[in-house]
Amino acid sequence: MPRQAAAAATTVGDAPPARFKRTARRYRRTARVGEGRPPKSAAQPEVARMVGGISPLSEPGAILHKDFFLVDSLELAPRLLGKFLRRDDVILQITEVEAYRPNDSACHGRFGITSRTAPVFGPGGHAYVYLCYGLHMMLNVVADKEGVGAAVLIRSCAPINGLETIQERRGQNTEKPVLLTGPGKVGQALGLTTAWSNHPVYSPGGLELLDGPLPEKILVGPRVGIEYALPEHVTAPWRFAIAGTPWISAPKNTLRPP
Repeated sequence: MPRQAAAAATTVGDAPPARFKRTARRYRRTARVGEGRPPKSAAQPEVARMVGGISPLSEPGAILHKDFFLVDSLELAPRLLGKFLRRDDVILQITEVEAYRPNDSACHGRFGITSRTAPVFGPGGHAYVYLCYGLHMMLNVVADKEGVGAAVLIRSCAPINGLETIQERRGQNTEKPVLLTGPGKVGQALGLTTAWSNHPVYSPGGLELLDGPLPEKILVGPRVGIEYALPEHVTAPWRFAIAGTPWISAPKNTLRPP
């Protein structure tokens, strides 16, 4: 998985950043970890305006079933686009991911089972959070059956709810894509630490993965920051992103329609 700095900034470029409502302070104060949803009146326009290339929902759907994750990471990765991550009052919509597979020279599973990599070999649907460069918390969703050793890295998201909390955690008072385009930024916005590894994202409470609309169009390309891997893995098109949204990390010029 990537070794280069995870929180590289991106520019808007092809589309101006959309604006959206801030979370009501009253809601933010009363929300508990893993509980509650944003008011329906706020969720609809934010989803519709924030993320290009997908059909908006009135609100995030139900928590995904654990069987959803018991597939090859290369199949799971594009299926996660458009889905929602929820922790406390923060809701993010996934816009960019990377697949890491068994026998992949860029996957942490190549080291075998260690105290750090053990979560990758757990059952699909669990979180794998690791520290990159001593700075960035990188959120992965484990794929496939127990013992396989595969996961999907969440590279970028769009903010749907909890903007003030996201800005506070990120230390950035901005509504531009730079807020969440990079895996380290996603982990920081959700307030994650390595203690979240092994957490089942299909269980209510804590960190949850909720259903969302499938993108109308996607982009694919090689993964970022894995120059140390074998050539066939460096060039493999295992990076996926929603087409038409500015909420994608750099480099964008390596992404193409499939």
